[in-house]
Amino acid sequence: MDLLSNSILKDVDLDEVSPKAGAPKNLVDHWSPAVLLERAAYLRKLAKHGNGSASETLKEYPQHYAMLSFRSRDGEVEVHEKFVDLFCVLAGKATLVTGGVVNEARTIAPGETRGVSIEGGARQTLRAGDVAHVPAGTPHQMLVKAEDTFTALVMKIEEVS
Repeated sequence: MDLLSNSILKDVDLDEVSPKAGAPKNLVDHWSPAVLLERAAYLRKLAKHGNGSASETLKEYPQHYAMLSFRSRDGEVEVHEKFVDLFCVLAGKATLVTGGVVNEARTIAPGETRGVSIEGGARQTLRAGDVAHVPAGTPHQMLVKAEDTFTALVMKIEEVS
């Protein structure tokens, strides 16, 4: 993380994310909604100083990882060749567009494509408490109206053939 990220995020109590020194090792990770939303408040500050979006990886596992994402603007279209996106909406509202054709597609890394918009996709509104599963290989984009914000725990799960 850069200096701005470090200075903004240093005040967040992440006892539930990182165990205290000397505590017995717990194999179960637990993030309460309160801790996630507190962390998201700091991501909001990062987004305000950046491009309207901020996220962080909470923990990486062998075939998946947990991320926290905040948006106050539309995201790019994403297509992950090998990863499912499981969105657990914590706060706010957005429109999830899935399927269709990716406009101005470009490869940003092996198995990762981005684009400007989706033509002909299905739309559904996501709100706090909703869970959405986007299969690997499916174009998807989050659209956030100017007066809205969107915060979600995102599980990136590798599809194994």
